[in-house]
Amino acid sequence: MDKRNQAVEGADMKTTEFLSLTWFGIKTILFRMNKPILGTIILTDYCNLSCKHCSVNNINRKMYPYKDIRREMESFYKQGIRILFFCGGETFLWKDGGRDVRDLVSEAKQMGFYLVNVVTNGTEDISIPLADVIFLSIDGTKETHNLIRGDTYDRIMENLGRAGGYNVCLYMAVNNLNYREVEEVGALARQHPNITSISFNFHTPYEGTRHLALSMEQKEETVDRIKRMIKGGIPVFNLYSALDVYLENSWKRPCCQCIVSEGGIRYTCGRCVESEGLCRECGYLFAAEFSLLFGGNIRIIYEMLRTYLRYV
Repeated sequence: MDKRNQAVEGADMKTTEFLSLTWFGIKTILFRMNKPILGTIILTDYCNLSCKHCSVNNINRKMYPYKDIRREMESFYKQGIRILFFCGGETFLWKDGGRDVRDLVSEAKQMGFYLVNVVTNGTEDISIPLADVIFLSIDGTKETHNLIRGDTYDRIMENLGRAGGYNVCLYMAVNNLNYREVEEVGALARQHPNITSISFNFHTPYEGTRHLALSMEQKEETVDRIKRMIKGGIPVFNLYSALDVYLENSWKRPCCQCIVSEGGIRYTCGRCVESEGLCRECGYLFAAEFSLLFGGNIRIIYEMLRTYLRYV
């Protein structure tokens, strides 16, 4: 069975869960609820890389304790959150008392979360069978990726080669160094047997990284490329109809259906809300997508269901 059929079979097994998420969406739209459904827990800011676009690695050099993470997971679940992300730093570096991220994913699934996802730079062993999606960062062709992230491309490809049977989604942060290479990374997603899909975000210019921000012309060019990729059958995780709205910069934010937790501090939508004016420069396409979704955009609702059932 090839990876596309595996993805479809896995999606069929989650139909009941997606119906539950759909009902959450209907209630949110009808009653204008601000209740979150997606939660992200930052496990650590320790990272083995110093990527050019990142401004949050190795600041506090903190491994957050298991008991605090477990307590936040339980709080998320009681609050009604059903989509859970574990992030870093580098997520696979997190350890506490003999536990690692694999144990957290297992506990989250037992707790009842519908989707449990892990974000990683791919330089560590990414074997984590219970994760619904492994979001693995690739930021261009080998030369450009290594320019941004250090000499890591070959190591990531080796780890990816051992990741058969997992649902791996490439995760590309698009900036003015790599925006012309989205099609090459999309081709990798289509061709590699261990990759199911690819998700794009645009660079959010946190402090110290503004020089990497895309101009409007570069964003327009990139959006046009991504839209052609979707039409051409590249397995893009992003929603076609949200791309133009992103360019218009007209979606409602912050998105109250998403929260991020780090060290017991919660942020609505993402950490950029803490920086004055940065929210208006948000590059996270999922934020635009979720805002449109829970705003009742029919086209987005259709594309979200179709895309998630295909690739999750």
